[in-house]
Amino acid sequence: MDALADLLHGTSARGAVFGRSVLDPPWSLRFVGGAPLTLMTMLSGTAWVLPDGAGPVRVEPGDLVVVTGSAPHTVADTPTTAPDIDVHGPDRCVTAGGVDVTGDVRLDLRTCGERYEGSAMLLTGMYRGGGEVGDRLLRALPPVLRVPAEDRHRPMLDLVAAEVARAEPGQQLVIDRMLDLLLVHTLRAWFARPEARAPGWYRALGDPVVGEALRLMHDDPARPWTVRALAEKAGVSRSALGHRFTALVGEPPMAYLAGWRVSLASDLLRTTDATVASVARRVGYADAFALSTAFKRIRGIRPTDLRRTAPPDTRDLPAAPS
Repeated sequence: MDALADLLHGTSARGAVFGRSVLDPPWSLRFVGGAPLTLMTMLSGTAWVLPDGAGPVRVEPGDLVVVTGSAPHTVADTPTTAPDIDVHGPDRCVTAGGVDVTGDVRLDLRTCGERYEGSAMLLTGMYRGGGEVGDRLLRALPPVLRVPAEDRHRPMLDLVAAEVARAEPGQQLVIDRMLDLLLVHTLRAWFARPEARAPGWYRALGDPVVGEALRLMHDDPARPWTVRALAEKAGVSRSALGHRFTALVGEPPMAYLAGWRVSLASDLLRTTDATVASVARRVGYADAFALSTAFKRIRGIRPTDLRRTAPPDTRDLPAAPS
């Protein structure tokens, strides 16, 4: 895997919420469900995304938009339309006056509105949760990013829209994978745009030397890597790799590797009942003491402290790759 693939793997959908809203003006939906990442597009009509604390973003049909962070955000027909419905997740819609109207607006399992035809149709996909690996990706993204509509978007969006409109066996798995595919496609297109200010690790993936070193660390993070070993694999001197890696990524190779190992360990500690010692070995540390030392240096806490604060419903989920 490369760095982007690893981070996206850590953000992969499991039980994602995908739905469409059929709307007529004036309309305004405030999403308050706390999803860490939401992907949306207008299948028809235009809209404005208004995140708390950031400026409005206009969305044309076929544009792909990613909203990051769990803070509420509003999607409306105009920037000045006041929210009339709060969306608390897939199973609860409440009016501004506090009346639960979920049963009144739900047309089928994944469609909300008063009727199946309207002047606008909003398609949203929300990731239910994330981990430390996914958080590394989210920290590289702005609160709202928009990729303008392109012809190559349309076939993918048509497939998603058709899937959401029907109910068939195994559909949740199909929807999860479709959401992941849309996210990969959107982030690739976003990072290629000049305004994206792609993070150092992403820009470095295209470098023949640093990109190779990153791939080696992500393919096998538990291996006892040294700068010399990475440099030999990349075909350069130790000093050349160190200077080039630091210049492109923003930190030395071993600092990057330590941070990545601690991120992987964090997800394993949150999502499994594996012992700290076994987690340590899986991510490249000799024992629990070595992992604890790395945690204290990088995060300021011990692995056991992290595990105590993990939400109970994150246990026994698929863990991050190691």
